[in-house]
Amino acid sequence: MTVNKIVRAPAAQQIPQIMSEMQIAADTLQQVGWGVSIFGSARIQPDSPYYALAEQLGQRLAQAGLPVIAGGGPGIMEAANKGAFTAGGTSIGLNISLPRETTNNRYQTHSLQFEYFYSRKATFFMHSAAYIAMPGGFGTLDELFEVMTLVQTRKVPPAPIILMGSEFWAGIFDWLRQQVLTHKLIGPNDLELVNISDDLDEVMQKIETFCSDYAEHLGCGAVLPAE
Repeated sequence: MTVNKIVRAPAAQQIPQIMSEMQIAADTLQQVGWGVSIFGSARIQPDSPYYALAEQLGQRLAQAGLPVIAGGGPGIMEAANKGAFTAGGTSIGLNISLPRETTNNRYQTHSLQFEYFYSRKATFFMHSAAYIAMPGGFGTLDELFEVMTLVQTRKVPPAPIILMGSEFWAGIFDWLRQQVLTHKLIGPNDLELVNISDDLDEVMQKIETFCSDYAEHLGCGAVLPAE
């Protein structure tokens, strides 16, 4: 029987590269302003309604003057980048090499390459004024729950966290209410950190209002009037 061995570099070797990836990202995005991160699965196909929704979302954000930050891969990430790119906006790809994602999507005005999820996720959280999660697997859930934790514990500034795909997300939030909240493992208002909506107009209004109200503090990519 063949056993696959995972070779892990010592921490002393990993840390310099992690720091370098974060510094390059910070230098690249310094002049861009805060954007909107969009999380979602690489496995979503172009004929999926979720792909179409993510593309429309990227387009709307670009038209509002807000940079789009996505993972740089296929699926939802490609759709969000494509929408922003084709609308003439800022389309940022935080690319990472994975067995299922061997190439970066071509819809990027700013392309950053990462070896480590740690530095990649930190870049999302350091440069975003809002977060939108669409249907995805472990990676999307990881990003979603980390940003919820960071906002809950005030390790990052308050920010809209919006889930699109209400049918997809309903079950997990039923479980959070029935189990995690019932057992008092989170606070009574913690689930209010998240909004679920499939309405693009509603999503855009939440983000634009937030950026307009907090632009002086956040330095959003654009100062937008609240509707």
